[in-house]
Amino acid sequence: MRTAVPLGAPSFPETVDIVPARTFFDDAWRRLRRTPGALIGLTIVAIILLAAIFAPLIATDPLAQDLSHQALSPSTQHLFGTDKLGRDIFSRVVYGSRISIRIGFVAVGLAITLGTAIGLIAGYGRGRIDTVLMGAMDVMLAFPSIILAIGITTVLGPSINNLMLAVGIVYIPQYARLARSSVLAVSELEYVEAARAIGSGTPAILLRHILPNILAPLLVQATLGIATAELEAAGLSYLGLGARPPVPEWGAMLNDARDYWLSAPWALIFPGLSITALVLGFNLLGDGMRDALDPTGR
Repeated sequence: MRTAVPLGAPSFPETVDIVPARTFFDDAWRRLRRTPGALIGLTIVAIILLAAIFAPLIATDPLAQDLSHQALSPSTQHLFGTDKLGRDIFSRVVYGSRISIRIGFVAVGLAITLGTAIGLIAGYGRGRIDTVLMGAMDVMLAFPSIILAIGITTVLGPSINNLMLAVGIVYIPQYARLARSSVLAVSELEYVEAARAIGSGTPAILLRHILPNILAPLLVQATLGIATAELEAAGLSYLGLGARPPVPEWGAMLNDARDYWLSAPWALIFPGLSITALVLGFNLLGDGMRDALDPTGR
């Protein structure tokens, strides 16, 4: 038996298709895919990462010497030529990508972890603790980053681990100041006030309510920071304060090739191009992420 519908009553469709709302990160990924520069940067970084992962499959032993093939120009047998000890430069560049990427990620990981913790404490605690912590950051910022990194590696001694530690320490103030300014803006919003009103403790407020909402600018800065950290690390290795021979690190390869670059310029060109490509890739990706994660563009 059908129920009579009053004349003039509105009719509704029997089924309604509900389209799920896109999240902030869905929108960010969509905007990132529409940015040519970001896609180019992502492609460059992905190629270098894949080369680092599959280095044993695409390259030979980077430490193998053949004195009968000293300083050979690029050929089908040696794509990037050989150095003064007959080592294959292509293999050294490929294996060097592992070291350079590890330096960038570890150094920036250390900087963003400690810097964010300092910024959270300073921005939320305010008062005297904010003054002390930010004063310490200002003292570190008073020194040029390369000079401070050279001082740290000189005291600790030249090695890859000390190089990563030095570069990480140098960039802590950048993340601390960025995190602090974001905390100052977020801590006054309604949902944080509501968390305080229901009795949430300070650690819970910082970790559950404030930290997730300040990650976007920190991630963008970290992406751009990896490129800067790579340059700092290469510069320190070039000065002999990073990787030690015969480790195939790009900056150390530049330092090794400067003595005979006129007779074998490829020994200097290919490590330099590798550094340029990696820095360019992360810079383009960071610029794209900055636009994609901007909440005003949603």
